[in-house]
Amino acid sequence: MLRIGHGFDVHAFAEGRPLILGGVNVPCERGLAGHSDADVVAHAVMDAVLGALRAGDIGKLFPDTDPAYEGADSLGLMRHVAELVREQGWRVADVDCTIAAQAPKLAPYRDEMRARMAAALGVEKDAVGVKATTTERLGFVGREEGIAAWAVALLDDGR
Repeated sequence: MLRIGHGFDVHAFAEGRPLILGGVNVPCERGLAGHSDADVVAHAVMDAVLGALRAGDIGKLFPDTDPAYEGADSLGLMRHVAELVREQGWRVADVDCTIAAQAPKLAPYRDEMRARMAAALGVEKDAVGVKATTTERLGFVGREEGIAAWAVALLDDGR
């Protein structure tokens, strides 16, 4: 049995915060606004996994109204999501995500993002794909107002 899920997230840039993407601290003058560490990549991946699990989304599981998640490490939350997957008899078979960011350039950080998210999900690095693109200066991403990420996840029951 297979299940697929899709995730999407977006965060605006914010001064005075680190830029965390896929669990990696990316050198940048601005980070992203959010209740947790605002890791837009990890959030999209978690939403894709939770969608495949039919367990809602990260807002349901980790509400931004709960002070316990203020400044939370998104990879720690991802480990919790991976545990839910295992508890319900599934395994993460594959994840792929696309990051839309005009700046900064993300190619040098993709492999580390893959490795960190794979570790959090409890899968091999080859089971996690990360791509980055710009929007050719179109829209909020192109105006460098924020970053967006899309993800898909495939779960299987191990049969």
